[in-house]
Amino acid sequence: MFSKPLQTIYTVSRLNREIRALLEQGFASLVLTGEISNFITPASGHWYFSLKDDKAQIKAAMWRGNNRNQSYRPINGAQVTVKARVSLYEPRGDYQLIVEHMELAGEGQLKQEFDALKMRLAAEGLFSSVYKKPLPQNINRIGVITSATGAAIKDILTVLKRRAPQLEVIIYPAMVQGKDAHLQLIKQIELANIRSEVDVLILGRGGGSLEDLWCFNHEQLARAIFNSQLPIVSAVGHEIDTTISDYVADVRAATPSAAAELVSPNTQELYNKVTQLVNRLANAFKHDMSEKRAQALQLQHRLNLCHPRNQLNQKAQRLDELSIALQQAMRNSLYQQERTLNNLTPRLMRQSPDKKLTQASHQLAQLQTRLNQAIQQQLQQANNSLALQASRLDSVSPLNVLARGYSITKTDKQKVVKSVADVKVGDTLITELVDGTLHSQVLS
Repeated sequence: MFSKPLQTIYTVSRLNREIRALLEQGFASLVLTGEISNFITPASGHWYFSLKDDKAQIKAAMWRGNNRNQSYRPINGAQVTVKARVSLYEPRGDYQLIVEHMELAGEGQLKQEFDALKMRLAAEGLFSSVYKKPLPQNINRIGVITSATGAAIKDILTVLKRRAPQLEVIIYPAMVQGKDAHLQLIKQIELANIRSEVDVLILGRGGGSLEDLWCFNHEQLARAIFNSQLPIVSAVGHEIDTTISDYVADVRAATPSAAAELVSPNTQELYNKVTQLVNRLANAFKHDMSEKRAQALQLQHRLNLCHPRNQLNQKAQRLDELSIALQQAMRNSLYQQERTLNNLTPRLMRQSPDKKLTQASHQLAQLQTRLNQAIQQQLQQANNSLALQASRLDSVSPLNVLARGYSITKTDKQKVVKSVADVKVGDTLITELVDGTLHSQVLS
């Protein structure tokens, strides 16, 4: 059937897998806008929907890990801008978008403008707490800059009527939505400052989208709020809504109702506060009287202590204490000396001369014995040596020769005669024998 062998035979799953890789590599990340349709949210928490315009549509999915951080929950028919990457669902071969972020169309640009203005004004110091004015301690008249027919003024008046009906309210009506709304808001702020008829201003409106609240993000309005001599409470939108006016105002309230509560004292709270102050005054008076009584008692006690009798008694008591301490010290000293004496007695006995003399006598006796033994040993050794030497001397003694019948002849000058030539006629000779000497004279 095939005229040439194919280099690669694809399976459907392999083809879809490689197409998916090509799509994800070729469209790593893109931003597009469209209308949401067929929006569903299964139990898994993931979002599945389609994005369409007047000519085409594409399926999309937003995983739970991304959509749980979204403040906006999409609805069918909403025009949105999404950041997504292109992928392919392999089991069906459908290509789809994997959405990472979503916001209402047009809101992204406004958000960028909002962030840029916020950073610039913050750098100029318009948000610094150094320039924020505190709310007056006593507020008698409140100015409200908002729509005269909106829900915000109704909420504010309801709260003020409940909490502090004695307060006066002056309304400075202005548009709170639309292209030129910020100009009316600025005008009313300037008017309130010129009249200077209120103690504080509330600037606000109910909640809405970023586009609805955009007039409160205008730079001119921010500068008008900053330059206001009257303290301004910003109460724009709901708790989650935040505008530039909130940052630059002296105080920010989460809602218009919260602003009304913030600037108005509660009548019941005032009554409770007065009651509390009365009770504190009574308690302070009682406490002061108690302190005065305690002070009087203390002074009386000090006066008693200064009486001469008390001084003498104290001195006598001190003398007794010192006497007792002296006696105790003497007893302790005697006891310590006695212990020292008892400790020194054995040592003294150990150092007694009698004992040392006894030890020396014993040592002397031992040394005498050793000396006698040494002398005897030396004498014995000398005798043995003498006998040995005598024996040796005896073996070479001339007397032994004489004892065998020999004699020694000497001249009268003790010269041994060895030859007849050694003498002459008339010489006297001395002949030594074993048992004596003989004297003779040479005749021839």
